[in-house]
Amino acid sequence: MRFAAVLNQDGGTLRTIDIQAFSDQLRQILEAAGHSVQIEIVAGRDIAAALEKAIAKRRVDVILAGGGDGTISTAASLLMNKKKALAILPAGTMNLFARGLGIPQTLEAALKSFADGEVIAVDMASANGRPFVHQFSVGMHAKMVQLREAMDFGSRLGKMRASIRAAWATIKNPPALKVSLTVGKAEIVTRTSGIGISNNLFGEGHLPYADNPAGGVLGIYVSVARRRHHLAKLLLDMLRGRLRQSAHVEVHQAGKAVLKIHSPTRKFSAVLDGELIRLERETTIEIHPGALKVLVPARNAQAQAA
Repeated sequence: MRFAAVLNQDGGTLRTIDIQAFSDQLRQILEAAGHSVQIEIVAGRDIAAALEKAIAKRRVDVILAGGGDGTISTAASLLMNKKKALAILPAGTMNLFARGLGIPQTLEAALKSFADGEVIAVDMASANGRPFVHQFSVGMHAKMVQLREAMDFGSRLGKMRASIRAAWATIKNPPALKVSLTVGKAEIVTRTSGIGISNNLFGEGHLPYADNPAGGVLGIYVSVARRRHHLAKLLLDMLRGRLRQSAHVEVHQAGKAVLKIHSPTRKFSAVLDGELIRLERETTIEIHPGALKVLVPARNAQAQAA
């Protein structure tokens, strides 16, 4: 296959390594397996333009994106409904979409898996037409991200520590949104501390990512927790992959959902694949089956086919 690799030198764990030495290793691994590769190393501010340029090249089969979660989400959005495939270097903090695809969580192991990988089609979702690969959320998650982004952290470990501090601050003073949520023919009207809508249902027994990235449904999670200890238990249930057993969340699934905010939207933001965005009064979230081609380890492609 013909690869075009775009590496964000400011993104995720790539900013903590010798990126030139890593790009040499990337080239050696792929060329030893008979592939060709073009590599571009860019600053974070230039990542979208570099990805667009790589995607526009005719003689390219796979776009290999390296960086944090924002880089991967941008690459997936640009490749939605395109013929070229996406290869994901798991350089973010949690790498939840990559985990769902079965991509090894170290950079070298991921590269080796691409050498004999196979292309499959997986789902994407969108919120008011804006694509995402993992989750759209409002309420607690958005407040946690806002608080975390106001903190100083210079590493993956530092970001995780900041996330814990932000989570605790949010639990002590949780948001409360009055919303209506239309799922199929049913309308849910409630006051909630948070709603998460994922690209396919989260699996059980692990971090929140989809076991089946081509399941064709949105996972819809509505928090019914009110007290601090219930909110803490809900967060723990999410991290342990026990949301479906949790007494503090309602779980739904659908191909489409419409979220209407009845609280003042100027008080709140939303999170799309980990990035803060403006929360609109009404948001339509939809699943797009098979909208993204991805390069995954051969064993994972075989499991999907089975």
